[in-house]
Amino acid sequence: MTHFRIAVIGCGSMSKAWIEYALEREDSQIVAMVDIRKETAAAMAERYGISCGIYDDVNQAIAESGANLVFDVTIPESHAGVTTTALELNCDVLGEKPMTTSMSEARRLVALAEQRGRTYAVMQNRRYLPQIRAFHDLVDNAGIGAIGFVNADFFLGPHFGGFRDAMESPLLLDMAIHTFDQARLITGKDPVSVYCHEFNPVGSWYTGNAAAICIFEYADGGVFCYRGSWCAEGSPTSWEAEWRVNGSTGTALWDGATPPFAEVLLPLEEQLDKQRFRRVEAKLDWNGRSGHKGCLDEMFAALIEGRTPETSCKDNIKSMAMVYGALQSAKEGRKVHLSEVAL
Repeated sequence: MTHFRIAVIGCGSMSKAWIEYALEREDSQIVAMVDIRKETAAAMAERYGISCGIYDDVNQAIAESGANLVFDVTIPESHAGVTTTALELNCDVLGEKPMTTSMSEARRLVALAEQRGRTYAVMQNRRYLPQIRAFHDLVDNAGIGAIGFVNADFFLGPHFGGFRDAMESPLLLDMAIHTFDQARLITGKDPVSVYCHEFNPVGSWYTGNAAAICIFEYADGGVFCYRGSWCAEGSPTSWEAEWRVNGSTGTALWDGATPPFAEVLLPLEEQLDKQRFRRVEAKLDWNGRSGHKGCLDEMFAALIEGRTPETSCKDNIKSMAMVYGALQSAKEGRKVHLSEVAL
């Protein structure tokens, strides 16, 4: 029996992963395909053999198709408009990141979803990987103690071309939210302030700043330090970044590619001359699916179970605040409290 009647909004290349996922589910039916270019929506429907309404207007598509769930796979500048329309027409919304292109719009959407009693969840596919789940568990349970210092290094040099090359802040605006959101998952902590220095290194092929150093502070005095560059040639890190989490009694490490591990201080009576620590291997026992499918599995499970998804807008806005706080700090040259992010 079909439970989810889905309108896919935005039928570019990114929509393929969303459409293919919906077609896997026996409880779902795509009832509308929407794009500002109707021919693009029609071509995508034909590609997958989907018989549904083809539209260039979100309001009309939802009203005529009887959709109760929207996939927002549009460009970031369109997310606020699409999500607003969908929520006001009593649809739940599952959308691509980022929520919006400003914090004020993000706050408005969170309030609207709550007011309408609907779910709005945001794709954060890098949370759904066996190794990051294992790293989260390691930080929690290996015995490293209270977290005092978190470090993530992200150094890659992808030559995508296109709009990113012309962006004002390509690293912070297009990529850093993944690492910032990962930090929140790994530690279970939300920072309260940020100081950011953003710059464009020599040799960069980007017009805007492609590198940044961010110092996030936690309420308990701990620090998360992010060092990133999207124009780093040679010896790249993983796309998941390289992590070091220092606790009061040990350190957990993950290079983003191989299984994480920790070194934990032994009790004084067990320490030898050359052995003060014990190594703790992470348990790779998370059995969920990876990437987009893993995140969508969680989103749909939450809808079915009537609970809040892990990446609901109420949670994801905290990762957005880290991005926009960093941008504001870099622009103004000062520490910014995330509760007061104005962008």
